[in-house]
Amino acid sequence: MQQDGTEWAALLAAAQAGDSRAMARFLTQVTPLIRAVVRARGRSLPRDLHEDVVQEVLLAIHLKRDSWQPDTPLRPWLYAVTRYKVIDAFRRRGSRVHLPIHDFAEIMADGRTDDPTAARDLGVLLARIDARSAGIVRAMGIEGDSADDVAARLGMTDSAVRVALHRAMKKLSAIGLGTRE
Repeated sequence: MQQDGTEWAALLAAAQAGDSRAMARFLTQVTPLIRAVVRARGRSLPRDLHEDVVQEVLLAIHLKRDSWQPDTPLRPWLYAVTRYKVIDAFRRRGSRVHLPIHDFAEIMADGRTDDPTAARDLGVLLARIDARSAGIVRAMGIEGDSADDVAARLGMTDSAVRVALHRAMKKLSAIGLGTRE
């Protein structure tokens, strides 16, 4: 078995062109790699299912060989097909991983209630609207200032500040949803 996959790529390209012998050689040569990936990814599957999954992968490769593009690396394509077949095997079995929660109690006992990335995310969003609107959102929405206080600082009426806050929130919502206002 070669390590760089160039021979495999040549065999699969020939198989795509209709060479059945090349396809047979390709499948024979990649089987050990596929078997190893199935064993590694499907560790918690019963051992007797491993060979069934290998056969499913080989069949999928044969049926979907035209989905591989000769100008792309072959191994990632093989790994992806194998990975999805292992996942299918887990789904068919209804496999779930059950871990006792008390083993993770210390890790989960983080007293923080705030999201540590929220301030950064909010800063990124506020940078995408005009400075006056961002200042109004910070003052009223984050710092808790009243509309009267913000209006006095900005030389606006309190109703104009409320309208500006509403419009700024609408802009932020549109940005967060990836839509246009």
